[in-house]
Amino acid sequence: MKILFRGNNLLAKLPLPIGFKGGEGSAEAHIHADHYREIAAAEPERALRMLRGDLQGISADEAARRLARSGPNEVSHERKDGPLKQLWETVKSPFIVLLALISGGSFATGDPTTGSIVGGMALVSVVLTFIQEYRSNQAAERLQAMVITTVTVLRREEMQFGMGQRLERITRTEKREIPLKELVPGDLVLLSAGDMIPADVRLLSAKDLFISQSALTGESFPVEKTAMAAAGDKGSIMETPCLCFMGSNVLSGTAQAVVVKTGKDTYFGSLAQNLVGKREVTAFEKGVNRFTILMFVFMAIMVPSVFVINGVFKHDWWQAFLFAVAVAVGLTPEMLPMIVTVNLAKGAMAMARKKVIVKRLNSIQNFGAMDVLCTDKTGTLTADKVVLLRYVDPNGFKAPKVLAYGYLNSYYQTGLKNLLDVAVLDQKRVAADLKVESEYQKVDEIPFDFQRRRMSVVVKKRGGGDILITKGALEEVFGVCDRVDGEGSVEPLDNELRETYRRVARELNDDGLRVIAVAYKEVPGGHPAYGVADESNMVLLGYLAFLDPPKESAATAIGRLRAHGVDVKVLTGDNDHVTRHICAEVGIPVDRILLGSEIEGLSDAELDPLVLSLSVFAKLSPAQKERIVRSLHRSNKVVGFMGDGINDAPALKAADVGISVDNAVDIAKESADIILLEKSLLVLEEGVIEGRKVFGNIIKYIKMGASSNFGNMFSMLGASILLPFLPMLSAQLLVQNLLYDFSQTTIPLDDVDPEYLTKPRRWEIGGIRNFMIYIGPISSIFDYTTFALMWFVYGVGRNPQDPAGQSLFQSAWFVEGLLTQTFIVHMIRTVKVPFIESRASWPLLASTAVIMALGILIPYTGLGREIGMRGLPLSFYPWLVLTLLCYAVLTQKVKTWFVRRYGFD
Repeated sequence: MKILFRGNNLLAKLPLPIGFKGGEGSAEAHIHADHYREIAAAEPERALRMLRGDLQGISADEAARRLARSGPNEVSHERKDGPLKQLWETVKSPFIVLLALISGGSFATGDPTTGSIVGGMALVSVVLTFIQEYRSNQAAERLQAMVITTVTVLRREEMQFGMGQRLERITRTEKREIPLKELVPGDLVLLSAGDMIPADVRLLSAKDLFISQSALTGESFPVEKTAMAAAGDKGSIMETPCLCFMGSNVLSGTAQAVVVKTGKDTYFGSLAQNLVGKREVTAFEKGVNRFTILMFVFMAIMVPSVFVINGVFKHDWWQAFLFAVAVAVGLTPEMLPMIVTVNLAKGAMAMARKKVIVKRLNSIQNFGAMDVLCTDKTGTLTADKVVLLRYVDPNGFKAPKVLAYGYLNSYYQTGLKNLLDVAVLDQKRVAADLKVESEYQKVDEIPFDFQRRRMSVVVKKRGGGDILITKGALEEVFGVCDRVDGEGSVEPLDNELRETYRRVARELNDDGLRVIAVAYKEVPGGHPAYGVADESNMVLLGYLAFLDPPKESAATAIGRLRAHGVDVKVLTGDNDHVTRHICAEVGIPVDRILLGSEIEGLSDAELDPLVLSLSVFAKLSPAQKERIVRSLHRSNKVVGFMGDGINDAPALKAADVGISVDNAVDIAKESADIILLEKSLLVLEEGVIEGRKVFGNIIKYIKMGASSNFGNMFSMLGASILLPFLPMLSAQLLVQNLLYDFSQTTIPLDDVDPEYLTKPRRWEIGGIRNFMIYIGPISSIFDYTTFALMWFVYGVGRNPQDPAGQSLFQSAWFVEGLLTQTFIVHMIRTVKVPFIESRASWPLLASTAVIMALGILIPYTGLGREIGMRGLPLSFYPWLVLTLLCYAVLTQKVKTWFVRRYGFD
């Protein structure tokens, strides 16, 4: 079989689950562990019959029938939305719909200017969002392009010979190379070193079969597979010796196997199917939707009230209707989509400079809101490379001789060098110290086999005799040793010493290390040939201990995340010993590890408190990883998940922000929201800070706009009741609102107080509502003082038949309202004292100053006259300055009280 994988090494790290649904078109077929156990418990011949196979192979006709029933042996891949579908997903945002309704209403009431402005804002937001996300999605690799294969199968062929009544039927079996997608259940496949497992299979025969199952367990070390029946095995299906699963690969040996499941029905395929479903609604999207609903509620109350009050008191229902439409526009922070999109795009560009791809814009804000980061271990926190960590004598003390003899064994063995051999041979300085090529000569070799679970080489040192060096599994090496090399002297290996040395090895195992033993025997006279019988009366030398180490940046990154209020939890398919060691290395507390087998029996109510209190979870299936993410959601957490394999796809999609790392498989990158291209995990902290900056600036606009507009509406209601004329014409109100919105277009360029960045920030609709209620009406107080100023001091507006007086009144409120709204931006943007303890960015200072100047000038211009305004007397401006100062002082005091009581989220 020839199986080639494009892209990253897809199948290096895919712990696969039990019980996932089948793919599309399978009528929600389930993969049942019991079915696999039944096949595994049967003897090979019976298992073959159960799967309707044949030792001679199935015929081509039968294969075609089965292919029609089971479908091609292909895993599902995420269908890419076309441009129109992606555009529709962007357009159907509730806030975009709200702006479209307001724009349409403006056109319908004969106000194309307002309709064009509001519609243009919505259009800009849609276009920017669509372009950014479309480009990112185009860059994602497709799963289908990753696998291009053929597989070697046995097929039965029937032929007829002779003529007439002497016709003879002959059946023969032949090997065939067929496309992987044509493989069917019941097919007989031939496996050898270097092959990928093409489907879920049951072994019928195997010789020295050594499989890399990191694809199944998350463990970096290879395991043995045999054809023997596994009756009564209730453990993990992945650990069943006679079953192999699509996604693992053959390191050494040969085998014949019968196909159990293909394509979407395999463990691999069922997981790939999880990439196809609809993504979860994230915390950011929920926040925007809740805010939109809040705006709808306020509009539903305020707009009809303004319409009815003005219609009843002013007796001009058409003008009342136009004014109510203008009020709806005024109450709506219509710049929100553009402010949000520009903020997110700015954050994405900042992250791109740090070699981070942001595939979905809103994930930037979710990054900042994240208060729990769940992460896989293998390949994410770790380097995904086995390294030799320790070389010790049987007492556990460092012993260079152990490394030297282990190196000679790995160097001179001619079989397939496994990951442990590669790790030993990475010790380049040992070769130089030993002078392997000049000082040593290979004499013979005793290859590895799975009965002995060890291998030996025989070398001759220049001027000396033969040395037989053996390394392998602990007990198998112990079994051929009767002496021990301890502290420079060789002494008998009695039972008491054996138990002592076993305890040392167990302690290494408990530290998460994979341990193999090294032994030797000197043969002064030498032999013409060596065999297994010579592996006896040997001297135990010590242990080699291996580990997949953590990335250099992992501990620092985790510490910095904690300092910024992000709790880190490890969710891994690997065993608890290895996980405990890695977590200790990177600074994650490990008081207790919750195992997948324990989670299986827990209800959601029992699981939730454990998930909150514990930091490490091991031996998890992908379904259990996803379940933990959902448990955190039930506890009102914003969850990030960092993973690198298809096994992480369910959790990546369930999380608020899915993060993939530099060495992840392509499927994980496709499923993720954010991809870290650098090996360093320190960029996680930078992403969190960037996300909080983005959210901080978004929430500034919302609080400024919503509270200011809310206060204006109270002024509108009161003025509509108290005044005999409209307090402001609809055109004046729209121009005022437009100018105010433009003053805030530079908010994405504003600075954020360092204190704001110290903890996760999320949408708190209750907090926004409270801010509107407490801060918004302050502006109404000074609106009413302006009304009183114009009514009592300037005596304007008293006469309903005096249009000049009404115009002056409306101009005064236009200027006062615009300047107080714009100036107060600087009060609301920070919890500190503005201008003294915290100053806005220069672009925001400039934009607010320009808009305030325009607000003062407009009544004196042709535009002002066009919309019914007139110039104000100079004596008005000292009153205006006093109003601004009093407004600023009162707002600062109320804001300080508000922050102490409610916070400033």
